[in-house]
Amino acid sequence: MVTENTAVVVVGGGPAGLTVAALLRRCGVDCVVLEVRSREHIEKRQRAGIVEYQAAEMLAGWGLADRLFAGAPRSGRLEIRVDGTVHVLGDDAVGGVLVPQQVLVRNLIDTVLDEGVDLRFDAAEVSLHDLDADRPTVRYRDAAGEEHTLTCRYVAGCDGFHGVSRASVPDGALTTSSFDHGGIGWLTVLADTSPYPHPMLSVSDAGYAAQFARGPAASRFYLQCGSEDTPADWPASRIWSELRDRLGDPGLPTGAITETEVFALRSVVHDPMSWGRLFLVGDAAHIILPLGGKGMNLALHDADVFARAVRAAVHDDDESGLRDYTGVCLRRVWRYMEFCNWLLEATHDSGDSSRVGPFRRGLARARLASLTESPTVARHFTDLMAGIG
Repeated sequence: MVTENTAVVVVGGGPAGLTVAALLRRCGVDCVVLEVRSREHIEKRQRAGIVEYQAAEMLAGWGLADRLFAGAPRSGRLEIRVDGTVHVLGDDAVGGVLVPQQVLVRNLIDTVLDEGVDLRFDAAEVSLHDLDADRPTVRYRDAAGEEHTLTCRYVAGCDGFHGVSRASVPDGALTTSSFDHGGIGWLTVLADTSPYPHPMLSVSDAGYAAQFARGPAASRFYLQCGSEDTPADWPASRIWSELRDRLGDPGLPTGAITETEVFALRSVVHDPMSWGRLFLVGDAAHIILPLGGKGMNLALHDADVFARAVRAAVHDDDESGLRDYTGVCLRRVWRYMEFCNWLLEATHDSGDSSRVGPFRRGLARARLASLTESPTVARHFTDLMAGIG
């Protein structure tokens, strides 16, 4: 058994955990990052998400923009198609950084390793202990089979919805607010085909579809489907036929489909986002609808709040920021939840009225009309997409 000490143990080596580690390094706070999977797996794993304007500005304030966004374009424009009519919203001056999540992760890994962060892959059998004590411990087994015990001041649970961190909180200590969005599912499709100039959402009687760039020659598409559907229900011929129909683009170029997945749309918020000296960051604390691209960005903002609070606790013996962690984070979480739910209803209820009925379809169509016809509504929408306000 190897026994070690550090200020913070970060459980999880995705965007949340790596960002926590990068920020703690800039705060002069030691940490150890434990990731159950290999580096190769983490770097190749495809995930959705681009960095919104506000999160990009936050990371720039920490001096990370040059490393994380090197060569990545910025865009604040979004194309919305309603029954084939194209509307372009936004301003190039207020947009996100079009860096795919896996590229961000690779850049974060390179950055933290170059800066001397103790990042450990292939950490198996991770378990959390004495979280309500002054010095909690985290145990794991390394790739060689050797057992380690890390004693620390704080634990950052950055290992997602199904990770060990939230599962280590006693039953009843957290209140869970969740919502199932009417059995709606999404088919996500990663394909080797050049993207449109801007991210694009499309609404029609045929159903919802969307497209986002994943590099100069790769696109991620989304198709509304039943929550019980499986990838087997969606062969390539059906995918391209539905995309052409829903996007209103008969000439949509095809390409090799490299990945498909179906998932049900859901929203989950855990309150508080901490227990004892464990602090939940990102998907471990909340799951948000993917429409507004807010999941990864909420993780980045959580990491910022946590790192600043730990800096004050370690260097100034001031734990007020840690006590306020949940309240500060959840204000943004609930604002983003409301925005994404509004966007879901506006886009998904606008299609075939057999699912929601003519009244809700009429409401959704009115929302889309306000968005595409009112400059004031459009500006508010693009500000929310950018994380401003």
